[in-house]
Amino acid sequence: MAKISEAAAAQIRGICDRYANENTPLMMILSDIQKEYGYIPLEVQELVSEKTGITVAEIYGVVTFYSFFSLKPKGKYVIGCCLGTACYVKGAQQVVDKFSEILGIGPGGTTEDGLFTIDALRCIGACGIAPAVTINGKVYPKVSVSAVPDIIAEYRSMGGAS
Repeated sequence: MAKISEAAAAQIRGICDRYANENTPLMMILSDIQKEYGYIPLEVQELVSEKTGITVAEIYGVVTFYSFFSLKPKGKYVIGCCLGTACYVKGAQQVVDKFSEILGIGPGGTTEDGLFTIDALRCIGACGIAPAVTINGKVYPKVSVSAVPDIIAEYRSMGGAS
């Protein structure tokens, strides 16, 4: 979405219009845009600013503060590796490192084929099953370094399938 098509711009304006009567519409607008496009680049933030009167600086601050918003497109499978205290103590850093090694990307990166993104997360509230990994909402408990290749293989076998 580097350059916004007129159709996309119209859809984004429509999302903004949907929340025109709300006192604080920004989170709802950004959430809908994130769901629709998977990320919120600067060009979209500028369009939202024009439509709502909210400054680009404020919009950018919200997009960069909340981890569920993204400035860049994410992979089809988003691997969320918890690095909260309980997970970290149980070896989560080594798990992240193994995902990074196999996929050739670091946290925040997306594979060239667009299949995988690795996100390093703070506590996800799964301390009792540490170290925990999520992939598109599916939780993997007590993930060991040796389990990482099989987890990746499971999703690679699905490939481009939804």
